[in-house]
Parts: sequence; C-alpha cells; structure tokens
Amino acid sequence: MSLKVAVVVGNPKPASRTRKIAELLLEKLLDPGTFEAQVIDLADYTTEIFAWPSETMGALNAAVAESDLAIFASPTYKATYTGLLKAFLDRYPANGLAGVTAIPLHTGADFTHAMGPTFTLSPLLVELGATVPGRGFYLALSQMERVDDVLDAAVAEYAGNIRRVASLAGALRADIPAS
Repeated sequence: MSLKVAVVVGNPKPASRTRKIAELLLEKLLDPGTFEAQVIDLADYTTEIFAWPSETMGALNAAVAESDLAIFASPTYKATYTGLLKAFLDRYPANGLAGVTAIPLHTGADFTHAMGPTFTLSPLLVELGATVPGRGFYLALSQMERVDDVLDAAVAEYAGNIRRVASLAGALRADIPAS
C-alpha cells in the first residue's frame, strides 16, 4: 500500500527555496516507492484561493485531507506563516485534517523566528485535527550550506516520534472506536 503525501507550499513565489526544502524533507523521511506525493504550490492558485466556492481549491483541500502525511511549508512573514497558506487552511472545517500527520515547516532569514512553525503553524494544524509528530521544522538561510545535516537531524526526530507512537497501536484497548 502506497502512502498518500501532500506538500503544501505557501510561498507567493512559485518554485521557491521553501518548496525545495519541503521536498528534500520528504525525500529524506520516506523510502522511495512507498508513497505518492502531490506538491501543491499555492503560488499557482492565487486567482482561486479566495474564490468561494471553487472546484479547484475544493479538490486540492480534499487531496490534502485524504493524505496520510502532509508537509505545510511557508517562508516566515512577520514572525509567522504567509497569508496564502492561512487562506488555504481556512477552507477546512473543524477537524478537516483529522487522520493526517502534519509537519509544519518554515524558512527564514535568521533564527529570530525559529519557533515560528511550532508556535504559530503547529497549533493551527492541531486545531484542524492533524497530528503533529514533533516540533516544527525551521531552516535559516545561514544553514543552507549544511542543509542535509539539518534535515537529517529533523528527520531522525520525526521518525523516532512516529515510531514511538506507532508502537502503542498494538496495546490499545479493543473497545476504543477508531475515528
């Protein structure tokens, strides 16, 4: 069975460095051939993002909600994620991302806002019902020369957290209904 993965990029600039970092994180986290990934570069949908209703946006939101794993990536704007990403996430109802494991990711100029993905984006994803397997990932421009090392450390943390949670599954009481 192949995992469904979505990478949602909230950078207003198409094919951004933020998108590349999110794709690299995915490549390092999951074995090739075990997943099907869809990259949603929101810069490609700026004419649709505020259209209500929008079949295009509805289909994109549904694809993310049906994913096993989603990476939500944004450059840091004013100490948080972009309005473009917020507009996309605002289209979900309460618990609209239930069942999705979500990794919040920010890129930024320096470490001033390193807690941004953990402090701002992670709570929104949890509010929408997603499971966040650890701290949000932050990459400062000064880390670009050693991006592989930084990503490897984050991947090790996420993988360890996901494995620990998965190990509980066999011990769950049988009378607890699945959601």
